[in-house]
Amino acid sequence: MEVKEDSVFKNEFRLVDMTANPGGLGLLAFGLTTIILNMHNAGIFAMGSVVFAMGIFYGGLAQIVAGLMEWKKNNTFGMTAFISYGFFWISLVFLILMPIWGWGPALSGEGLVCFLGIWGMFSLGMFLITFRMAKSMQVVFGLLVLLFLLLIVGNALGNSTIIVIAGIEGILCGLSAVYVGFGQIMNEVWKETVVRLG
Repeated sequence: MEVKEDSVFKNEFRLVDMTANPGGLGLLAFGLTTIILNMHNAGIFAMGSVVFAMGIFYGGLAQIVAGLMEWKKNNTFGMTAFISYGFFWISLVFLILMPIWGWGPALSGEGLVCFLGIWGMFSLGMFLITFRMAKSMQVVFGLLVLLFLLLIVGNALGNSTIIVIAGIEGILCGLSAVYVGFGQIMNEVWKETVVRLG
């Protein structure tokens, strides 16, 4: 049954979004996985199952779930960022594991640099968009762009010192995302600005 424009029922029924904010989940998944990978880059431990598991499940699947929830929230930036970086992590893990499983040749140095370069370009684009967002998001994406730049240069030159520097910078990038993620959750739970994100 159609409701006429002059009906008293016009605009009476509105859907209210009562779903949780997925931003904290996405940022924590990105941040903690970034810290783990860059602890390896910094030389703290060898590449192995801890990076693979975090990359597939937390950095990968959890971010994809957060991105789908951002779609429900009508947040195009959050959806694009979380789903894209979720699949970045899964792709990175498979680039390492596929040759071990015999599914293709080992990743060449040039291939890795191109992979990092494409994601660096994507991150730069997202960073530019953050200039209309909170300063804390600018810091996260600015540090991420710098991380990709250092990894590109380090791998292109085969310079282990630059890779270690990238690892240290990447840990800082991950910590910044963790700060924003916990900040969003804390501010929402406490119903006041406990953590400044502006």
